[in-house]
Amino acid sequence: MDKITKGYKVFTPEFTSKEGKMGIFEVGKTYTHPRLPVICSEGLHFCLKAGDCFSYYDFDPKNIVCEVEATGDIVTHEEDSKCATNALKIVRRLEWSEVLFVANEGANNTGHSNSGNWNSGDSNSGYWNSGNWNSGNRNSGNWNSGYRNSGNWNSGNRNSGDSNSGYRNSGYRNSGNWNSGNWNSGDRNSGNWNSGYRNSGNWNSGYRNSGNWNSGNWNSGDRNSGDSNSGYRNSGAFCLDNNPYLVLFDKPTKIRVQDWEQSKAVRIMNEHLNQSIWVPMDMMSDEEKAKYPKYETTEGYLKTISLKDAWSNMWNNLGDENKQVFLDLENFDSDAFFQITGIKTN
Repeated sequence: MDKITKGYKVFTPEFTSKEGKMGIFEVGKTYTHPRLPVICSEGLHFCLKAGDCFSYYDFDPKNIVCEVEATGDIVTHEEDSKCATNALKIVRRLEWSEVLFVANEGANNTGHSNSGNWNSGDSNSGYWNSGNWNSGNRNSGNWNSGYRNSGNWNSGNRNSGDSNSGYRNSGYRNSGNWNSGNWNSGDRNSGNWNSGYRNSGNWNSGYRNSGNWNSGNWNSGDRNSGDSNSGYRNSGAFCLDNNPYLVLFDKPTKIRVQDWEQSKAVRIMNEHLNQSIWVPMDMMSDEEKAKYPKYETTEGYLKTISLKDAWSNMWNNLGDENKQVFLDLENFDSDAFFQITGIKTN
């Protein structure tokens, strides 16, 4: 007698199969295929693990799930327990309560492919998860590897946002702690893109700023690099000027900073000078995957390149007219420009 391989097969509610025109199947009958089996193209398909069947059919109680036995030639799939054969017997139909048991390795699961317990989602290895692909515990979101996450793609703990690797973040892509904003790498920020600490504004790298884009400390204005300024773009301390004159190439000019911000040179840099590049998972090198082990959780990583590399990328893609905008700047100094950007203009 030929070797018998036992498994599971899912059918439509009409007891038909997606894979061919074989009509309505019946329990107790053996079905054959005239050619040698080939995965996904020839033969009758089934899975050794019940949970794997639902990669090909909806996890729906309306679908019919049966125990089957293959007695003919068998080939197996490389990615899961899917098999193809040219002789398959439909042994018996399973009740849905049985499906919930055989499709999971844990206990009290209502999803499928769970190895933990009390999961209502799919492919969970933790406990009490209601989302999908969670390896932690008590997650209600998806693709979480941490603990008590209600968002998605979190590798930290108690995050309610998405793609957080820190702790108690309610925003998005935070790597720090207790952030309620987005893209913060510091701690206790309520704004966005802060790398400092306790900022309520945005894009601050300093400390306790309530304005935006400050690299100093205790600023209530915007774009200050000094301390305790309530004005705009001040590099000193306790300044009130909201539109100081611009310094270019270490020399004063007659240009006001707010006019500079509206200039073509600034617009070009805003549009094309990028130091952060998102690298999708399928484009990451083995070295990058080893360096950023959480890449599967976030489906990639944000790569930071040097300022000179960013300038090189931008400069090589600019036309001559846009390059000339920089060469025509007041006080232009080719040596200083090279030291900062790495671009040789002569």
